[in-house]
Amino acid sequence: MTRRELVTGAGVALAQARSGGAQAAKRRPNILMIMADQLRLDCVGAYGNKAIHTPHIDRIAREGVRFDCAYSSTPTCTPARAALLTGLSPWHHGMLAYSDIAEKYPQEKPRLLAEAGYQTTVIGKNHFYPMRNSHGYQQMLLDEHCSYFAPGGAGHKTEASPEARCDYEAWFWSQNPLGDPHATGLSWNDYRAKSFVMPEKLHATTWTGDTAVNFLTQYDRDQPFFLKVSFIRPHSPYDPPERLMKKYRGAAIPEARAAKWAAKYEPRSGPDNEIWHGKLPAADVRESRVGYYASVEFVDEQVGRILAALEKKGMLEETLIVFFSDHGDMLGDHNLWRKSYPWEESARIPMVMRWPEGLVAGKRGVVRKEPVELRDILPTFLEAAGTKPALPVDGKSLLALAAGKPEGWREWIDLEHSICYSPMNNWNALCDGKWKYVYSAFDGQEQLFDLARDPGEMNDLAGDAAYGATLELWRGRLVAHLAERGDRYVKDGKLVARPKGVLTAPHFPGWPEHPHRPGLLGRI
Repeated sequence: MTRRELVTGAGVALAQARSGGAQAAKRRPNILMIMADQLRLDCVGAYGNKAIHTPHIDRIAREGVRFDCAYSSTPTCTPARAALLTGLSPWHHGMLAYSDIAEKYPQEKPRLLAEAGYQTTVIGKNHFYPMRNSHGYQQMLLDEHCSYFAPGGAGHKTEASPEARCDYEAWFWSQNPLGDPHATGLSWNDYRAKSFVMPEKLHATTWTGDTAVNFLTQYDRDQPFFLKVSFIRPHSPYDPPERLMKKYRGAAIPEARAAKWAAKYEPRSGPDNEIWHGKLPAADVRESRVGYYASVEFVDEQVGRILAALEKKGMLEETLIVFFSDHGDMLGDHNLWRKSYPWEESARIPMVMRWPEGLVAGKRGVVRKEPVELRDILPTFLEAAGTKPALPVDGKSLLALAAGKPEGWREWIDLEHSICYSPMNNWNALCDGKWKYVYSAFDGQEQLFDLARDPGEMNDLAGDAAYGATLELWRGRLVAHLAERGDRYVKDGKLVARPKGVLTAPHFPGWPEHPHRPGLLGRI
């Protein structure tokens, strides 16, 4: 039997392997999901950035596939992770804004893979609540930076978690009992950047890389593994090692850009350093970007160590690898900071995939332009594992695109986020990678961008009569997309403004209870 017959997710051999016990389980690919937090698409070398150094992420793209039109439909941490867990769109998993992930969904990726015979392990950030709620992970080694949010922590003050501190912090204090992992003094969503003041071996990014390498080096079970490695960076605070800060202070990092339509965001949103909008001095913006770029390379270094561990163990050609981000980071573009916005820096994400020999009958190093989203990860992994979801999902397996079979793929992807930071930040959007239509649910205003000619979204075409037909086309598509939601969204064939926002949808488990704890927005 050939390797292709042994690992192809769509073939009869996999179905036989699934029922063949531990020996057969070896024949299915391991699944390695590596994700970064708040990494925007244009800060990866494979996507054309000449200033950033990300050779290991680039390698995954070079030896697999790069998805150029990848998005996070609801671009903040928890709703993005709900899509990953469920394979569903925002309306169908029920999280339309930043809030707590449900304690249990009808079906969840790690639970489905565990039931299919995989060892399921997560290392790093989950952002689940309660923190130790596994959702199907059999082993959890977590970095949630809980002390940022406990009374006296460096972040926003919230009620102390009823659970013990996360695993990274427990390890940190075992190494340095009197130390502070947040000794830079930066708060959780601080726009400023400072070098990590401790030895870099104590940094959360190093810990996540070390723990993942240890897992792979020591893994000796017959069953295949599903390993989620989730870096909490480059999400702020931007606190990389000084050696990388120094490197990027001399780099040709692109300056922030702001369109005329973004002039309303020029005033600073508040006096503290966790602003969501504000035009800052160019030197301050550049220093933030220095810290961010350095944080990205620091994550990439750990990705390289993980790939090296796979190769040393002889598992590289037995493992499906997907790298992506949960959402982006504005970094001062359009006078905005952080995320939750429909614009490219916030919603568009890097997504690259490398498959083991034989899993995909397609060329390596290809680029796909079809719209893909976080909801597509679950069906991809299930197909590779030789199983299927018991309930319908909105996502599609990326293996078909990697094999050069785009038939039946979606034409565009839906994006949305209800109120975040301010009532005015409340919107729906559609995008196909060439055009983007944005509808402000706050006041009914529209935007239209020709991404093919204007990837920076500098020119809003919604008011240009020459693009009236295009605007009408995309408005009609959004009307059709939202029609299932009823009169609150669409009435008499027209979009309806929703200035009060909608936090969760009827499909959310336990709806209409809103899973929103006091102070939670401080963590976004």
